[in-house]
Amino acid sequence: MSPVMAQWFALKAQHPDALLFFRMGDFFELFFDDAAAAAGALDIALTARGEHEGAPIPMCGVPVGTAELYLARLIRRGFRVAIAEQMEDPAARAGKGPLRREIVRLVTPGTVTEEALLEGARPNLLLALAEIGGEVGAAWADISTGLFETAEATRAGLPALLGRLDAAEILAPEGLALGEWEARRAPGRVAPAPMAARRRLAEAFGAASLDAFGAFGDAEASAGAWLVDYLKLTQAGRMPRLSPPVRGGDAGTLAMDAATRASLELTRALDGGAALTLLGAVSRTLTAAGGRLLHSWIGAPLTDVGAIAARQDGWAWLTAAPGAAAALRGALRGAPDLARALGRLALGRGGPRDLAAIRGALGAAEACASALAGDVPGLLASARGALVVVPELGALLGRALAEAPPLRLDEGGAIAAGFDGELDAQRQLRDDSRRVIGALQLDFAQRFGVASLKIRHHAQLGYVIEVPAVAVEALRAEPSLQLRQGMANGARFSHPELADLDRRINEAASAASSRERVVFAALVERVLAQSEALASLAEALALLDVLQSGAALAETGVWCRPVVDAGDAFEIVGGRHPVVEAALPSGTAFVPNDCNLAPDRRVLLLTGPNMAGKSTFLRQNALIAILAQAGLPAPATAARIGVVDRLFSRVGAADELARGRSTFMVEMTETAAILHQAGPRSLVIVDEIGRGTATLDGLAIAWAVLEALHSQLRCRTIFATHFHELSQLTRALPRLCPHRMLVREWRGEVVFLHEVAEGSAGRSWGVQVARLAGVPGPVVKRAASLLAALERERESVALPLFAALPEKEAVSCEVCAALEGVDPDRVSPLEALTLLHRLRALMGASGGPGVPAGRSTEGAGGSGMAGEV
Repeated sequence: MSPVMAQWFALKAQHPDALLFFRMGDFFELFFDDAAAAAGALDIALTARGEHEGAPIPMCGVPVGTAELYLARLIRRGFRVAIAEQMEDPAARAGKGPLRREIVRLVTPGTVTEEALLEGARPNLLLALAEIGGEVGAAWADISTGLFETAEATRAGLPALLGRLDAAEILAPEGLALGEWEARRAPGRVAPAPMAARRRLAEAFGAASLDAFGAFGDAEASAGAWLVDYLKLTQAGRMPRLSPPVRGGDAGTLAMDAATRASLELTRALDGGAALTLLGAVSRTLTAAGGRLLHSWIGAPLTDVGAIAARQDGWAWLTAAPGAAAALRGALRGAPDLARALGRLALGRGGPRDLAAIRGALGAAEACASALAGDVPGLLASARGALVVVPELGALLGRALAEAPPLRLDEGGAIAAGFDGELDAQRQLRDDSRRVIGALQLDFAQRFGVASLKIRHHAQLGYVIEVPAVAVEALRAEPSLQLRQGMANGARFSHPELADLDRRINEAASAASSRERVVFAALVERVLAQSEALASLAEALALLDVLQSGAALAETGVWCRPVVDAGDAFEIVGGRHPVVEAALPSGTAFVPNDCNLAPDRRVLLLTGPNMAGKSTFLRQNALIAILAQAGLPAPATAARIGVVDRLFSRVGAADELARGRSTFMVEMTETAAILHQAGPRSLVIVDEIGRGTATLDGLAIAWAVLEALHSQLRCRTIFATHFHELSQLTRALPRLCPHRMLVREWRGEVVFLHEVAEGSAGRSWGVQVARLAGVPGPVVKRAASLLAALERERESVALPLFAALPEKEAVSCEVCAALEGVDPDRVSPLEALTLLHRLRALMGASGGPGVPAGRSTEGAGGSGMAGEV
């Protein structure tokens, strides 16, 4: 084995689960299985180099200068990459053997900082989970911005937390299932014990005790320490700049599980894109940091009425002050991503453009502060206060940096001329070599009396004097000249001054580069000394951007300021679906609809055909609630919403065949989650429960779920269904309010009006929808005739509708009295039958709260059903 390959094996053993980028000159080389995997993922050539154990060694490589582009592709495909750098300068090294190499970084999905590897408007979170004594602790960080938060959770609540964070990489114990996020699990290591975790976490932030930052549970501390240890591992011992840990759990936020987030497409569409999402529809942000903050607002709406109002006050003030809003937007437009630039500088990966981003952000902050002069609401005032950073720093960077610095420091030209005298001198020697050589050539020509004397550069000899043949003999006698090479028409001589010039010119570029690095490092040090103030400034700029984005929506006049209070109202006037509306062709108007889930009508039963807009209506009301509690404008004429503590959306489902779950199983699992977790302050939207099974089974399930939502959970609900029979339950379920999608038939064609009105749909129009979808005419005609026959048969045989579950307060006192004292384990069959007849008589006498009007239990199955009971 060659020494270089021995070195490769030693480094590979440190991170066997990662691809190893092994620096060799101007390339990162990959060998063996790493090469095969990378070549396939990157679509580059797989070659071979040397042999190992008698077989060729597979190899591929990527240029160092474009390595970030290849890294981005590998990370997006789920690979982890260890970077092995040369730690010695080959030119300055005198010994033999391979250059010393070390792993300087482990690149993973949750620890990237490069701009090419990140989405500007989306956080990039690393999440750690630990479980101690049945308690689950969570800690997450975004090392590109310095965010660091923790939370306590339970196994039951873990999916909701995972859905909210959408972490790029997850550290979790093997016994803790991650569900659909399993692919994001990092290779296993073990979280530290609580006592050691508290000590290590406190040391990481320079504190004697973790209590200095608040009260953290053992599981939280363990998760936080695990996260910090992992960061040290991936950054080769160097800690990124992180804010002290802050508890940031689900308390005070609108809870939504993963299925709800996916169904509503809040920040990521079902196809993985970001355009046709709620975030994409409402974002008017001008900066990447503002986009990330808006992402977090939409992902975690508030339940604190005061905090919601404070956000609304911010954008409402800007709406009422168009001059200030315009000046603010002018300052923010094109403002650099200060937080991520600061993060790269703190890790030693920053370049000249990151310092330029600091300079640009300081300038933007000054302009923003000027735009917010005078009395402003609380959030705007606090943001303005954070915009004040030591002014000398901005002036220093303005003098020190070139107007348009290069991407990498080794390209040169990052530091402005005139800032550092020593650097200017080295650059002058490097850049003015022609002038220096021309002056020396004139001096030599005059000194030696040869007018045709020339100074030229030779690849082997360096700088030499060239003279014609007639002057060679005269110059041979000069003691300072040495003949180096004879030519047919002259000769070449060397001179000590030329040798010194050659050395100085060769060294000048290196000296200028070295001096530029020294100046750059000093500037970075000055910036990092102000890192806390700069981090606060970055947060303030992001907040101002989100508030002006909200104002931009409100300025259109068709987005309102919703009233959010502690009551239990839910009243939307002229509500619209923001994503659908944004996707409509120009000139096409969205049909607005009202929605009222007042306490006396808190369950809205919606019937109507497919394509009429039921799902759009369901989703738009959920999205309006999210926007309102995020503190943003709502797409409606007016809205009043009593704070929603949990939001559930079961609209649409798909097979999860890889996990062994059919569409119906997914539907039932999501329904079970609603029934177990929803409460009186929850908002539930469900669409077509029971559609994935036989008609009677589906009707029975839908009916039972509707009863539970209405009478037991008592939550605000929009329940869309094709089971029109459920509309007959208004007597048994007094807070049930049937609505329908309006449809008209014109000359044999169905016209969808997309309007919601009270009442129940008379038919489903399924055959007409099939015709619109292009189903062949004969099939449509046959379906229509079969439908007519089935409807006639249905009219003659009533569908068995079972008695609705009554609310607790509606149960007759006489029935309760009859049941008291009955021991089910001792009653005989005859006594049970007698009791059943008595209870039935009592229910009939009290008006039959569980029997729909116009139907008796005999008509719904009669003695056969009673016999089964």
